[in-house]
Amino acid sequence: MVSKAKIRIDAQKAQAAKINPYLFGHFVEDIRDHMDAMLAFVLKDMDFEDEAVNGVSAGWYPINNGKNTEFALEPAAPKHSGHSQKIRIYSSDQCEAGIGQRISLRGGMEYKVRLVARAAIEVRQLVCEVIDPASGERLCAAQVDLTSHNWREYSFSFIPSRTAERAEFRLILSSEGAVWKDSTATGIVWLDHVSMLPADSAGIVKKEVVDMTRDLNAGMMRLAGNYISAYHFEHAIGPELERPNMINEAWGGWTNKYFGTDEFIRFCRDVSNEPLICVNAGSGTPEEAVQWMEYCNGSEDTAYGALRAQYGHAEPYGVKYWEIGNEIYGPWQVGHCSAEEFAHRYIRFAQAMRQADPNIILMACGHVDPEWNRIVLDIAGEYMDYLTLHIYHGFGTVGITPDTPKEQRYKAIVTYPEVTRKVIETTGEQILSSEKHRHVKLAVTEYTTMYYPNTIRKGLPMEHTLEAAVANAANWNEFIRQAGLIEIGSYSDLVNGWLGGCIRVGDQYADQYRGKLTGWSGKSQTVYGTPTYHLMKLYANRSIAHVVHSEAECAAFTVTPERNRHGADLQHLPVLDVVSCINEAEDTLTLFAVNRGLESAETEIMIDSFPLESDVKVWEITGDDYEAINSVFEPDRIAAREKRTTAQQGRLTLNLNAHSIYAFEFKKRR
Repeated sequence: MVSKAKIRIDAQKAQAAKINPYLFGHFVEDIRDHMDAMLAFVLKDMDFEDEAVNGVSAGWYPINNGKNTEFALEPAAPKHSGHSQKIRIYSSDQCEAGIGQRISLRGGMEYKVRLVARAAIEVRQLVCEVIDPASGERLCAAQVDLTSHNWREYSFSFIPSRTAERAEFRLILSSEGAVWKDSTATGIVWLDHVSMLPADSAGIVKKEVVDMTRDLNAGMMRLAGNYISAYHFEHAIGPELERPNMINEAWGGWTNKYFGTDEFIRFCRDVSNEPLICVNAGSGTPEEAVQWMEYCNGSEDTAYGALRAQYGHAEPYGVKYWEIGNEIYGPWQVGHCSAEEFAHRYIRFAQAMRQADPNIILMACGHVDPEWNRIVLDIAGEYMDYLTLHIYHGFGTVGITPDTPKEQRYKAIVTYPEVTRKVIETTGEQILSSEKHRHVKLAVTEYTTMYYPNTIRKGLPMEHTLEAAVANAANWNEFIRQAGLIEIGSYSDLVNGWLGGCIRVGDQYADQYRGKLTGWSGKSQTVYGTPTYHLMKLYANRSIAHVVHSEAECAAFTVTPERNRHGADLQHLPVLDVVSCINEAEDTLTLFAVNRGLESAETEIMIDSFPLESDVKVWEITGDDYEAINSVFEPDRIAAREKRTTAQQGRLTLNLNAHSIYAFEFKKRR
């Protein structure tokens, strides 16, 4: 079926507020599954921190053809945390033994291997090899000459002869042909660290992730998340191998010690994004927050600035944006407290941080609960520049469950802008209610669609459908409409992660096909964008500065959700969600139009007060099925496709497909 619709744009009626380029930011959370996908390291459990299984760290498995080989976890090298992996072979066995791990690697790519090891004096060499376990073919190998009973670092490179999805990385020592007395301390090798990086990585981040993130033109990158409430920045600076292994006290598992402050800043620089750092307001202190600021921004004359310079970064980073506390209202956070307690805690942090640097921009942890915001604003509003919100839409807001009928679920999830509007309007009224905090702006530092539990591929993690992209697009339209109040946004997450991320790496956590298992598809190295990735790339790369007046005449739909947490008006909603913007030079007009309906709409677009060139660029994100996804098998199934159309005297007519997203770019006639 096809409905009729009209969109009217008046380019003279421009909103005074400027659209902030940080509105289209992203969120990097240092949780293990996220970082394993984002970082370029081929091996896992590089420092043997996991629990032992029969004496071998759980990220590895034993390789052994001897009768008496011993495996054990022992204390690590000096200045290292965690464990070292001990492997002991016997001369009398005349055997080979070691440890292995399944990996995926590319043929013709140079891989750089780094080992920290020591050995008993009679063990002189170690073989590092990659084989195809199915055929026994050796794809690459290197011999490591062990030169000391003391800890030494060994580095080398090799190039596999071909690509292999399920290869085996092996470290092997041998007593074959050797003779020594099997006494108490013979035939032993200790390994403290083993890593493997492709030569094309950007620092320690996958090249593909950097390239795709750069294309997002995000503006800002946020370092934060639940783990931050027990995170101490000093644990993740300095020489990587000397950093302690850190438990993620909020999520469980490990926090990746290799992606600390310096690596985060490098990543931001590599993708041309402004860094936003959230400080630990759970188990941390104002003094620690000031030290983190000094590490980032202090000169070499300061204690922590000198430490940064000692670690190879002489120039200050100039981190301007600092967030105090992440979801501290939640019992899932270390340091969880009441709004009143947090407000006074925030003041202590803000005063100490501003005293150290009056020019920083500070954000306070807000909530979608207006009572929390009322208390925090009343007590601490004068000390903040931004109040933060996290708006996850779906399960918590409109009660989507696995039993929600398909069409009912779709209609509920695409009400994202109405739910956001209600939250923003309520919070905006609170902000404007007093001169004390009327200056405060909003930063929506986490948001996305939340299907929890999974509603389509039951038993697997979150969704990454065209449906989710339609909801997110309509929500971005609302962010743009609210640009006078919302200046910063951070989409959750960037890569994989618990909600899946807009960039997907192979078969890691949140893959629609296999959940956490690895090696199933044969395409674990495929890096691709979800439909929402293509939406964000489309929006963030348009030339927009101010909102202009637009309105739509179209069909409507009504949603009666299982719950309506924020009391949003979900009656008679327009199927077309539209917003129009003009650039700073006032020579480019952009229309974003989202057809939330389940039928196409033959749409007449009428533009006043803006003489158009006839040639119009149109980008379309569409698909026959709103449950369509991108995957390792079809990575570009849903993407933005550019085409051209023609306008005549400020008018054009176009069919807008059901559940689809559009961007129109109109140029002013010269």
